[in-house]
Amino acid sequence: MNIGYQYILLVIAGLAGMVWGIPAAHRLNKPRDIGAALAALCGIIVFALGVLLTCIPGFFR
Repeated sequence: MNIGYQYILLVIAGLAGMVWGIPAAHRLNKPRDIGAALAALCGIIVFALGVLLTCIPGFFR
């Protein structure tokens, strides 16, 4: 089974964005919490994309 390592990196980057962004969105002051919330949202999207492409490598072909 040939799993692309770039897809696993997407999963790791998505997890990192979620792990940092979710607590930071609650901890930071008002104007900066928006950036943390966007980082968490992007982390969720990147994580889901990485899991999808890891499980089904030719999904977008």
